[in-house]
Amino acid sequence: MSRVRILPSVLHGALTVPVSKSAAHRAVLCAALAGQNLLLPENEAVSDDIAATRECAALLLDGDNSPAVLDCRESGSTLRFLIPLAAALGRKTTFIGHGRLPERPIGVYLDCLPPHGIHCETAGGLPLTVSGQLTPGEFRLPGNISSQFVTGLLLALPLLNGDSDIVLTTPLESAAYVDMTLKAMQAFGVTAVPTQTGFHIPGNQCYRPNPEYTVERDWSQAAFFLEAGILGGPIELHGLLADSCQGDRAAEALFRNFGAQISWKDGVLTVRSGILPDAIPEIDASQIPDLVPALAAAAALLPGRVTRISNAGRLRLKESDRLAAMAEGLNRLGGQVRELPDGLEITGVTRLRGGTAEGYGDHRIVMALAVAALRSEGEVILTDAQSVRKSYPDFFRDYNRLGGKAYVMGNSAESDNLR
Repeated sequence: MSRVRILPSVLHGALTVPVSKSAAHRAVLCAALAGQNLLLPENEAVSDDIAATRECAALLLDGDNSPAVLDCRESGSTLRFLIPLAAALGRKTTFIGHGRLPERPIGVYLDCLPPHGIHCETAGGLPLTVSGQLTPGEFRLPGNISSQFVTGLLLALPLLNGDSDIVLTTPLESAAYVDMTLKAMQAFGVTAVPTQTGFHIPGNQCYRPNPEYTVERDWSQAAFFLEAGILGGPIELHGLLADSCQGDRAAEALFRNFGAQISWKDGVLTVRSGILPDAIPEIDASQIPDLVPALAAAAALLPGRVTRISNAGRLRLKESDRLAAMAEGLNRLGGQVRELPDGLEITGVTRLRGGTAEGYGDHRIVMALAVAALRSEGEVILTDAQSVRKSYPDFFRDYNRLGGKAYVMGNSAESDNLR
């Protein structure tokens, strides 16, 4: 396990953000179902989560119908996208995972798959074994749980020999992630039709190769450099789509509310510090849960301003309890954060004082706190620096290229890979 030592500095310069992890998960699976190996940029390290999806898809679709064991590592997307795909393919499959993944909820599938021919063997989490042949029909599930369950069904149901309907019993949260799924499916020749209550999915469809497909850049990761820009800058972010359907595209407007000066020119977004607003609007995190760590860390350094983040209860079920982790981490470093049942209340300070904070093995916690450490009176030490490999293996390398002073401490191979 590695730690990272961070000294105060200012980030500035130009950066091309990584490809979207969320978009890549979907595209890798759609391409694999079309018999295509999706190519990602050669000069970028592949995150652990995307590697897990690639490896599991290759094993599931290897043409062998014998029982399979899929190691989803720590990736909730990999697990929840592939469970219904294995069921649709009729292949007995055991899913395993690591970190907090074995504890993360899968009960939605345990409720909706058995009535459609699938036997689920589990002691309440992972390992999970599914067997049988998924049959078409009506699949009812709540919309206010992870949208990953909706995406998994959307990817799988077109393969069945009849039409199906997904009926949402509560309003859909994180709807933009489902929009990303529909867009990826359409790019590979498969459709699902939105209805008043969910989605209608015609059966007997086939995914088709799309060799021209490219995965767009990641607004979720860009948020950490929007955070850095508001603490100094200017930072130029290349490769982002201004009209992206990613839900975390909302980061631009949210950081503007924090006073960031953000402009676009020739497809390049530039962010720098600006004038603090008189008040910060309450942030409803129901549609943008992945932005909360970066937003909370930036809000902690808006002196004298109070920021309230609500409807973020699902963050307690991520790689860590992200509400507790952000509150504890920022407070240990000198912030003023009050943890709420479903959110955070943050009173901004001028600078952090420094110290040591836990990363809790959570990539987004580590990255958010690493950026907050830019404006600290003393050095900051964060545990679990290696966790950034889950989504952004080059994070500390890019951080230092922009003028940061982050020194990863661990075994030499691990440290070299993170710097």
